[in-house]
Amino acid sequence: MGYCFKKLGLMLVLMIGLSSIQAIAQSYPNRPVKIVVPFSAGGPADNFGRFMAQRLQETFKQPFVIENKPGAGSVIGTDFVAKSPADGYTLLMMSNAQTVNESLIPIKPYSLLKDFVGVAPINYSDLILVVNPSVKARSVADLIAFARVNPGKLNYASSGSGTPYHMAGELFKQMAQVDMIHVPYKSSSGARSDILGGQVDLMFDAVTTMTDLVREGKVVGLATTGLTRSAIFPAMATVDEVGIKGFEATVWVGLVAPKGVPQPVIDELNTAISKIVSDPEVKLMWAQRGAQPLVMSPADFDRYIQMDVAKWAKIVQISGAKPD
Repeated sequence: MGYCFKKLGLMLVLMIGLSSIQAIAQSYPNRPVKIVVPFSAGGPADNFGRFMAQRLQETFKQPFVIENKPGAGSVIGTDFVAKSPADGYTLLMMSNAQTVNESLIPIKPYSLLKDFVGVAPINYSDLILVVNPSVKARSVADLIAFARVNPGKLNYASSGSGTPYHMAGELFKQMAQVDMIHVPYKSSSGARSDILGGQVDLMFDAVTTMTDLVREGKVVGLATTGLTRSAIFPAMATVDEVGIKGFEATVWVGLVAPKGVPQPVIDELNTAISKIVSDPEVKLMWAQRGAQPLVMSPADFDRYIQMDVAKWAKIVQISGAKPD
């Protein structure tokens, strides 16, 4: 008899817990949702984060507010979200900067794979290798030849250690066998400003944010970094095409949440985000800027993040990259 009562009690607890989770999902969100961008304004994560916040606000009829928390190569903002309540009201706009940091910065106050759960990816885009017009290189071959004759003379900008721009530069150095100096900035906009001003020689930047500057002739585009040519610059070769076989570097962005957020809330957000990025008008608008939408289930996005961590761990090891 006692066993039956215990079993009945357990069933009641489970039913109450399930109904509570369902109630949370049905009422979510009933107050503003914060999306933390661990980077400064102006880069892909910030730009697409603001776009998604606006569209999610339209979908859920509740404010989705962007809060920039840059610093320490995204560690400050990421740690803030890791320590936030797991209720779905604080989300993290992440990029592959965080997957790089798992191996580049092994000692951190959080673990990406243990403390976060994937909500949904958003999109990815190629990078483009650009030089200031004062640099006497109009092709990747020119750049490599100059760098080999003048080791350590060229410098390249990035938005900080561990960012996709930094790792693209380190991968290029390793695969092209050249010596260049890394100049990390606190933001991609700062790096972008200084390559325009000639304070730095070159950088890898997202196609989505560098397109207009290339078209206006303010910087010289040498190559894009996907394995196929960019639809934005179809006449421009890829780094892979011009002799550095296998070179590939992209930037992707997506939303994650602190581990423990109820699964129905994660699913609700994933459904809404997937619908937004699959909208034909959105896809066309992004394609015109060089971005391709990504659609995955939360479980598939978790696996995608795990694979990206493993991929960049190998590159960090091979390149010998260190945090600045």
